[in-house]
Amino acid sequence: MITIDGGTKSGSGTIVRYSVALASLLGKEIKIQNIRAKRDKPGLRAQHLKAIQACREMCHGEVENAAVGSKKITYIPRERFNGGEYEWDIGTAGSTTMFAQALLPLACFAKKPSRFRLEGGLFQDFAPSAYHMKFVLLPLLKQMGIQAELEIIRPGYVPKGGGIIEIRVEPIEKLQPLNLIEQGKITNINGIALSSHLEEKKVSQRMAQECQRILSSQGYKVEIEEIYDKSSLQEGAALVIYAGTSSGSIIGSDRAGRPGRRSESIGRYVAQNFMEDVNTGATVDRYIADQVIIYAGLAEGISRYSIPRISEHVETNLWLIEEFLGARTKISDNLIIEIEGIGF
Repeated sequence: MITIDGGTKSGSGTIVRYSVALASLLGKEIKIQNIRAKRDKPGLRAQHLKAIQACREMCHGEVENAAVGSKKITYIPRERFNGGEYEWDIGTAGSTTMFAQALLPLACFAKKPSRFRLEGGLFQDFAPSAYHMKFVLLPLLKQMGIQAELEIIRPGYVPKGGGIIEIRVEPIEKLQPLNLIEQGKITNINGIALSSHLEEKKVSQRMAQECQRILSSQGYKVEIEEIYDKSSLQEGAALVIYAGTSSGSIIGSDRAGRPGRRSESIGRYVAQNFMEDVNTGATVDRYIADQVIIYAGLAEGISRYSIPRISEHVETNLWLIEEFLGARTKISDNLIIEIEGIGF
């Protein structure tokens, strides 16, 4: 049995989700202790619990102590995931994209195609947005051989949730390494400004215009689609932009709305974060930097890519694939991550 200290490095729920996913892939029994020890509310939250339960269902496994608030669990997968169609509702505004990131590695190595319909939050702080996953993460993973598509069925925000995404994944035999050393020249910048039940306040337009104003002042041209949604269970908003480059890099930036956060401040935040990451010369943005690590650890060969900065999540995920997979990792002085995958 592998024992993982959930309080290591960032001490976040990412350790729980990825540990259960990797245990399911490798067929390993695991014990996770000190779950989310460094968070304001330690222990499992609803979104982490749902990911554990989903992996258990997919692999016909067993889990002990799985409950909201639990600070330790034992998980035993019994079978490899075969694929198929599944639906889960987190029951809160917990992140559907973080939930999806625990399922995606299993679906990649399944025997047949998978479809996941997930209900919860799609746009909130401290979690990948559904747009960023759709337009940045999945296209980058496609370069590694992963065939996955995400469709937004209904937006969902804090506190009601109720958003729905659907993810379809085709199985693969081997993951190819990711090699993005040079940023290259930006060839296009696109984006989406989404707001729900806020058309009268022109929220989508205001977010888009402010973002475009700042980027144009720096010589960038960006095309942002303005969407006014009426299907969400509550008011909400989100803005994302993403740029493609001549080297194959994709760099994104996004921000969710919330009460008291002005549309213009969202536009400024997204534009400024984007420029900060681009100006470092990195080949991925600050969010992707840690999200592709697990896939690089599973890939056959050496992945190399340049990051804007070293975050707690980067350190945590590098530690996790070293502990769990035995992958070799290093970060050079010029912030190039190098990961020798295990060729799963």
